[in-house]
Amino acid sequence: TTKFTNALDIPVEFIEKNVKLRGKIHHITERGLEVEHVPISIPFITGIQRKWQSKGLLLVRLAGVELAPSGTAWLQQELKPKQMMWFQLLGREDLALECLVLINKGRFLSMCLNEEILRQGLGRTARIEGLRHDSRLYWKLHKRLLRAELKALKRNKGIWKEESYSERIRDRISNNKFVQTLKQFASWLRSS
Repeated sequence: TTKFTNALDIPVEFIEKNVKLRGKIHHITERGLEVEHVPISIPFITGIQRKWQSKGLLLVRLAGVELAPSGTAWLQQELKPKQMMWFQLLGREDLALECLVLINKGRFLSMCLNEEILRQGLGRTARIEGLRHDSRLYWKLHKRLLRAELKALKRNKGIWKEESYSERIRDRISNNKFVQTLKQFASWLRSS
């Protein structure tokens, strides 16, 4: 029932047990998602607690994902302010939380943002900070993230998109030294 306003307020046991917390998205920045923690509400007690709760936002980063600039733009377009989400604590680094982020898509469906970013080709798989490499959870999550990244690679999506054959030929011709010398000569002739 406690509202967390700082990453350091979250007990170490919560992170070790990979507890899921609920929150509202406020801002999406290059550093991560700024989220307001929404604690479990108990009718009578919650009303009293709100008077003494401080205000603050938690910085939540997508664990195991290295975002491309297009990934941040996609998040800003896809997620709405005050949208509810769940974030599973995997680690804490300074004032940021490394999390697996789940967004509700309908009544019974949810989407893992970490996987969706990789599936769209808007980032790369990275080391999951906060989890030990020899843990089963680390390898289970890492395998899921690699599969999502592989889907983007196979479909030529996002950062994995390859140039077409005609684009590669055009680039090779325009970057050819002889063609560049001819262009310089032609521009010199026009200016004379």
